[in-house]
Amino acid sequence: MSIVVKNVVKEFGQQKALKHVSFSISTGEIVGFLGPNGAGKSTMMKIITGLLPQTQGEVEVCGINSRTYSNDFRSKIGYLAEHNPLYLDMYVKEYLLMVAELYNLPAKKTRVEEMIELTGLTLEQHKKIGTLSKGYRQRVGLAQALIHDPEVLILDEPTTGLDPNQILEIRDLIKRIGKEKTVMLSTHIMQEVEAICERVIILNRGELVVDHPSTDLSKLQKGGDSFVFVEFDKTPNIEAIKKIVGIKTVERISNNELELTASEDVRGHLFDYAVNNNLKILTMNRNAQNLESVFHGLTK
Repeated sequence: MSIVVKNVVKEFGQQKALKHVSFSISTGEIVGFLGPNGAGKSTMMKIITGLLPQTQGEVEVCGINSRTYSNDFRSKIGYLAEHNPLYLDMYVKEYLLMVAELYNLPAKKTRVEEMIELTGLTLEQHKKIGTLSKGYRQRVGLAQALIHDPEVLILDEPTTGLDPNQILEIRDLIKRIGKEKTVMLSTHIMQEVEAICERVIILNRGELVVDHPSTDLSKLQKGGDSFVFVEFDKTPNIEAIKKIVGIKTVERISNNELELTASEDVRGHLFDYAVNNNLKILTMNRNAQNLESVFHGLTK
């Protein structure tokens, strides 16, 4: 296992940020690490990297205990923090050479050139970091996280603040990196998890609520319910609709618009209801639960 977390607790005074969290991540997995703000994601990531000590429990990365925070331990991990800390007055190539010096890498210039090419920084390498766009700064952050060729990559909100084109570029880069390394990725963008990750771990209020081997969570909640939006030409009788077989909840959006959750396909029943009650259906959409809706249901 690349990462093993055993019964980790983190307390800040009287507040428990993490409550007996346990999971493991195998070599070569790309795992989405999710949770609402304040769930404990960044705290857990800092504990895994050794930047923050846990109150209780044990963490191992590639078989090395995080409490040692030895050179061997640090060499196994590449970390991109949520707020990417960079020296803005340094040039890109100069900064990466400095990082390579800190790791005491052999053939430093060659390794820096490899990272510049891998992360698409060739045209930007002689610019000051402070002049770069947010997307290119994230590339510099990824380059510094990868420069020592770590086995585990920890990425905390790597695409925050990027434009759509930059997001796609960074996602593609992460997927290429993930073919050779274990990647733990924190994000609030559910489409990003579905596009990149093979597995999902969800924290809520410091507790692990989901550890699922794929991004298809549709069966985890409400038996795989679907959502139906329906708009009638006149105001329907909500109580009558609630009695339709398969409908579990009904929420009125406006006088004529309803949002339903259903345990089966109820569109035919809704058409029958409309015909029997002299109503017309103007719009009807049915969507099976996706990662975003399941996440909301588990953490709201």
